Amino acid sequence: MKKALCLSAVLLASGAANAEGEAKWGYSGDKGPENWAALSPDNAICSGKNQSPINLTGFIEAELQPITFDYQKGGQEILNNGHTVQVNYASGSSIEVDGINFDLKQFHFHAPSENHIEGKSYPLEAHLVHASEEGDLAVVAVMFEEGEANEGLKQGWANMPEQAGDEHPLSEQASASALLPSDRDYYRFNGSLTTPPCTQGVRWLVMKQPLTASQEQIERFADVLHEPNNRSLQPVNARPVLQ
Repeated sequence: MKKALCLSAVLLASGAANAEGEAKWGYSGDKGPENWAALSPDNAICSGKNQSPINLTGFIEAELQPITFDYQKGGQEILNNGHTVQVNYASGSSIEVDGINFDLKQFHFHAPSENHIEGKSYPLEAHLVHASEEGDLAVVAVMFEEGEANEGLKQGWANMPEQAGDEHPLSEQASASALLPSDRDYYRFNGSLTTPPCTQGVRWLVMKQPLTASQEQIERFADVLHEPNNRSLQPVNARPVLQ
């Protein structure tokens, strides 16, 4: 039952609004991240010891196996759920990690970045969210630095819904491959979803090589969201960060 609920949180526009249109959680004030665990019994794990995001540092050398990416064009629709802009993905694209196949369900963005790398924050971070048949979760995170315009963002940005709850079909299916760097080396740690219900046991795979996005692209996303949508850094505790 727990894994079914976790998968629902990934697939749905989680936390957008209740029937009265009032946001269930947010990034500031009484509904901000420091209060998520108290907002609902379903969010209790938000105060757990294996939460994301983190500052990735103190790396442990490990023989990490390459991630096997099998991405097809499959981005069908883009939506604004009030907390991020998200592209929902058709079935048929996946990664393989630890001998397990994880299907790509959606990708979305945070500005500024949620994870930091050796203390560095980035202006934009993409999360490509995957789930196995058993309901286990894996997130590929990609950082963006300000620089050249990013071709992989252009289609979604041109169709970006400006109001919470708005959803637009994409006339041509988007490809998540365009959001991956050429160098697929990565950091790995065990964490959680960065939004309620903050489900733990998530495999985090953070690409080492950042991509670029133009100032205009970064500002466009920030203007639509109206406020930063990054959860504060969480304690690493005893978790190893592998590279």
